[in-house]
Amino acid sequence: MSHGELRELASAYALGALDPGDRERFEAHLAGCAECQAEVRSFRPVVDALAHTVDSRQPSAQLRARVLSVGSTRPAKGSRAATVLPWFLATAAAIALAALTPYTVQLRNRTRELAAAVRDLSARLADTDRQLVAARVEVSLLAAPDVRRVDLRGQSAAPQAVARAYLSRSRGVYFVASDLPQVPSDKAYQLWFVTPSGPVSASVFRPDDRGRAEIIADVPPGMPNPNALAVTLEPAGGVPAPTGSMYLVGPLN
Repeated sequence: MSHGELRELASAYALGALDPGDRERFEAHLAGCAECQAEVRSFRPVVDALAHTVDSRQPSAQLRARVLSVGSTRPAKGSRAATVLPWFLATAAAIALAALTPYTVQLRNRTRELAAAVRDLSARLADTDRQLVAARVEVSLLAAPDVRRVDLRGQSAAPQAVARAYLSRSRGVYFVASDLPQVPSDKAYQLWFVTPSGPVSASVFRPDDRGRAEIIADVPPGMPNPNALAVTLEPAGGVPAPTGSMYLVGPLN
């Protein structure tokens, strides 16, 4: 169609009276034609005025029923209603989504906060359980009929360090130390049972920031009776036999 023929469609386009084919051709032309765009704009006041050229009337009951039935009747494929309805539903869904988004974000953030609180509470409860278990073991060990106290003194590598242990062959050893020097990440302290047949590892540990350490360890079954306890500095993870400097040592009383 020529420019003149398409321009003649401007009024019908403004009124929404073009069939789908003509509307598609006109809109393709309209996108690049300033003259036709101005022509369409000039008809908009006329279209707006048409609504006021007739007296308003109350629609009949039959017309009202037909309009209301549109929502419950499935539009025919290819009809204008079939085209408009999905667009309307998509727009309504977008509006609903936009309204829900702040609440959804708030709910998601609140859920994350609650999950973090639950994890923190679980960790605290687990830590409390461990402390209760350790306390029960400590009380049981200290009450053992065969318990013996061992006082350990700092050696030349750590003269300020001190420790005390309670040893029961039947219930284990409870060891507490203070003023131990901090150690590098590739090192750890190792507690030893010093027996007539040689040292036996009791535990590997690292002190806290204040140089304190607290240990409860088992006594290996069949181990000869120890005559002393000792602490050496070893590679992290421990070693089968002492290789490092002696930090603490104490004979059994």
